[in-house]
Amino acid sequence: MTETPRQRQHRQTMADILQLAHRQLATEGSAGLSLRAIARELGLVSSAIYRYVPSRDELLTLLIEESYTAYGDAVEAAEARCRRDDLGRRWLTTGRAVRRWAVANPAEWALLYGSPVPGYQAPSERTTAAGSRVPILLLTLLADAGLEPSPDDPPMTAALHRELNRLRPAFPGDLKPGVFARALLAYTSLCGLVSFEVFGQFTNTVTQFPAHLDHQLARLGAVLGLPEPLR
Repeated sequence: MTETPRQRQHRQTMADILQLAHRQLATEGSAGLSLRAIARELGLVSSAIYRYVPSRDELLTLLIEESYTAYGDAVEAAEARCRRDDLGRRWLTTGRAVRRWAVANPAEWALLYGSPVPGYQAPSERTTAAGSRVPILLLTLLADAGLEPSPDDPPMTAALHRELNRLRPAFPGDLKPGVFARALLAYTSLCGLVSFEVFGQFTNTVTQFPAHLDHQLARLGAVLGLPEPLR
């Protein structure tokens, strides 16, 4: 269907709004987003921008959707280049791609994994699927590896076992609660390592960030029960 001039103008204005919002996110932070400031930069009267984006919360949601999509695209593309049978390489590549995207997009990483914006609650129906793409990569990897619970796993309360068991149908494979718990540990550890670098928490301690990450990814890979990358 051919796009009308009005539709084309609307699409271009939305793209301009989001581009300026990403720029504002980098300079002012998520709590400092201002639709009125964006309207001024676009040469619009302040009331006109609300025809495109009705509220600051909607702007935040759009930014989160875009950021999760870009994040998922980047990490999935990197992981897809690995041999499917090289399970260790897939995990290492995934971790490196997470760090690479976060370092290149610190404001967007902070929006996704930093402090919550006061007064804002992301609508799960619009953000959960996009936000699950990278964790699902890890769960798919563990399913491909056919991992099973280990006798060395620490004991799990009945309530936690039920909770993790309840989540199983939403994810790939048939991962047992003990394996799912390991996946949660690995992903949150990866995000924590990356956040410490992006937010400057390693100042005066770690300086060799890529080597440090690779070392910790190897440790986490062992916890997960994955083999080392193929040579």
